[in-house]
Amino acid sequence: MIAFFVRRLLQAVVVILLVTMITFALLRAIPGNVAIAILGPTAYRNPATIAQFDATYGFNKPWFDQYFLWLGHLAQGNLGYSWKLNQSVASLLGNRLPKTVILVGISTIIALIVAIPIGVYQAVRRNKAADYTFTALSFLFYAAPTFFVGTVMILVFADELHLFGPEGPQGGLVSDFTDWKDLTLPVVTLALVTFALFSRYMRSSTLDNITEDYVRTARAKGASERRVLIRHVLRNSLIPIATLVGLNIPLIVSGALITESVFNYPGMGYLFFQAAQQQDYPTLLGVLIVVAIATVIGSLVADIAYAVLDPRVRYVSS
Repeated sequence: MIAFFVRRLLQAVVVILLVTMITFALLRAIPGNVAIAILGPTAYRNPATIAQFDATYGFNKPWFDQYFLWLGHLAQGNLGYSWKLNQSVASLLGNRLPKTVILVGISTIIALIVAIPIGVYQAVRRNKAADYTFTALSFLFYAAPTFFVGTVMILVFADELHLFGPEGPQGGLVSDFTDWKDLTLPVVTLALVTFALFSRYMRSSTLDNITEDYVRTARAKGASERRVLIRHVLRNSLIPIATLVGLNIPLIVSGALITESVFNYPGMGYLFFQAAQQQDYPTLLGVLIVVAIATVIGSLVADIAYAVLDPRVRYVSS
């Protein structure tokens, strides 16, 4: 197991470096001038000012030279500085990340709590009215664009019924983001979309396991249907869900960009959206670094969950 972790960590370093290099090159290939984006549209009238800005921040060098300069700063824990927001990228991420964890973390937990029993129930009652109903709902929320679901939520529950706020919490402190009245609509919107994915996988996985030989053997030994489902079927059916949850960790870090944009929720996703609009390269790279690390961690968590849920899975050194 230790050898497995060491290999995965080494692979993670290589993957993160490749991601940062490709991303850095793509960002530098985007049309536009960073100096004009930062100094304002009138800066093009003064080429000397633009040249001085490029020289100061290394934008007059080839992109690979700029990359290694940025990588050296990153190795020292310096993620850069946002000229647009006049704040270090590290402090921006430190402020936005907990807010996104609250939003997407709660929505993921709610989606799992609802989707797992519904998926099992659909498999047990397959081809019945309840199965068709939940299948239709799952397809509806899975196919519906997130911005559409969020907009409907605002129109119905905020504008018409006045039950919840039309925006997410707007306070500067993390404690301000526990206000359930403002947090409910963003959380429910994201939970509905995530539930649709989880429930379909859970139904399919349960159907695959419910016909296995070990299930028939358990029934033949006189085990109750409830015990068979909980003790035998559920554990093996959760393996695909464990993969989804592990791979969902990058969403917790990057934030649901569309959901945060619809509800004006100041999380990681909305920060990335604003940075892309303003050509704020240091902030974009900072968010992408965090997402890349989260992706690697999510994949590792999924592998560990496989070993916990399925005793046949063992990671040995080779």
